[in-house]
Amino acid sequence: MSEPAAQPQLKQGAIGFVDALVIGLASTSPAYSLAAVVGAVVALVGVYAPGVFLASFIPMLLIASAFYYLNRADQDCGTTFSWVTRAMGPWVGWLGGWAIAMTGVLVIGSLADVGVRFGLLALQLDGLADNTFVVRTLTVLLIIAMTAVCVIGTEFSAKLQNGLIIAQVGALLVFAGIALVKGLAGDGVEGGGLTPSLSWLNPFGAGGGALTGGLLLGVFIYWGWESAVNLTEETQDSESTPGKAAIVSTVVLLVTYLGVTIAILSYFGTAFLADRSGEEETIFATLATEVMGPWDWVLLLAVSTSAIASTQTTILPASRTGLSMARRHAMPASLARISPRFRTPDVSTWVVAAIAIAWYLVVNLISENALFDSLTALSLLIAFYYSLTGIACAVFHRRQLTRSVKDFFLIGVGPVIGSLLLIWLLVESIGDLADPANSYSGVSWFGVGPPLVIGIGIFLVGVVFMVVWRFTDARFWAEKTTTVERLQADIAAGRTGAAVEDPAP
Repeated sequence: MSEPAAQPQLKQGAIGFVDALVIGLASTSPAYSLAAVVGAVVALVGVYAPGVFLASFIPMLLIASAFYYLNRADQDCGTTFSWVTRAMGPWVGWLGGWAIAMTGVLVIGSLADVGVRFGLLALQLDGLADNTFVVRTLTVLLIIAMTAVCVIGTEFSAKLQNGLIIAQVGALLVFAGIALVKGLAGDGVEGGGLTPSLSWLNPFGAGGGALTGGLLLGVFIYWGWESAVNLTEETQDSESTPGKAAIVSTVVLLVTYLGVTIAILSYFGTAFLADRSGEEETIFATLATEVMGPWDWVLLLAVSTSAIASTQTTILPASRTGLSMARRHAMPASLARISPRFRTPDVSTWVVAAIAIAWYLVVNLISENALFDSLTALSLLIAFYYSLTGIACAVFHRRQLTRSVKDFFLIGVGPVIGSLLLIWLLVESIGDLADPANSYSGVSWFGVGPPLVIGIGIFLVGVVFMVVWRFTDARFWAEKTTTVERLQADIAAGRTGAAVEDPAP
């Protein structure tokens, strides 16, 4: 009798460090992220916006350190789901995986929508950009196209991202250079022409209340760098390359955000930006026209390519998380299918896209503001699973923390501090989002703001799904917590299945 055919696996070694770095950068969508928050942050803290972005970078770097050390111990494309399960148990781990998957579902449609709108504006097709039916149709087609790219192969995805990131960052640098030169020459808008100062890097310059609001927005613009780690099983030298790419990407983002924000402040000043803090979808179009005149399409194209690139790279972590959860029996088994031809998780990738399209269309039927409110709810899910990851790092490596001062701070204290900062921001965010006045729609759902209802609603749906699946298939919930030392011993002995119980206290 012939041996049963081996199940197809993800393609190992498909991408290298540069590809992983580019995917991490593209997932954050730098141009789109700046367009989404720069006006609001300046409205809150004025010229201290660069300082807020600097302060927001600190918890991201600390959590990136947690991703680096956790990936060294466990190269699982489910990242937070797998690590939190091993360190803190299946219930908490499942919720971490759910949060990652749902952030993708919430944002994919919005990213594609921005990519379409700014692409049409860059082509001088303003009439089509204002046509709701055209934009939504093209948005759905773009999601389908980017999903197909993800399914065709990780190598193809990486090559596409390399081109998109060059176009995006190049356009941002051109815009920032022109804005800075004109601003320093006194050719900025009325109230602009400011001379950059080191004091702009002081996050406390505008006071505590403004800093809190700014940090909540600042964390959003860094979110997504960990996509490089979700591709760990498909990356060369998977033990170290994905984690290094994640850390380096956060540093590159910091430099980009500081440089562009300082240039914008120099040219426009604070009043111009603060007055347009509610124009997230169009503010970069306005800035581009003011700075670059007939060449404004360069920046518009940057925002478009930024959003398109992020549409694709946001699908990747959600689909890999679904794959990881399914092969551990925490989700339906069909999500664990890997295409024999392309060696990518085709079923989970298309499922993520289908849910994202449905969410985009249904929420838009409620109102365009409801879609923006769903994006605001992202801050709750992001802070939740990032903070879980930081704590899991210290718990998982708890026996290693006393071996050296370096381990104590980089593996234990640093990630925990990052988690505590994010938990604080999570609590502050819940308080802010409870006020309907802080939502895009400005209406009340059940007495609180729509973003809080959406965030809590998604969490509760996850809890219900988790409990139902627990009674449908209990195998995942048989997993026990472990430590990095015990896991490595199990791997060496060939016991690479579920996490095993750690009998020692």
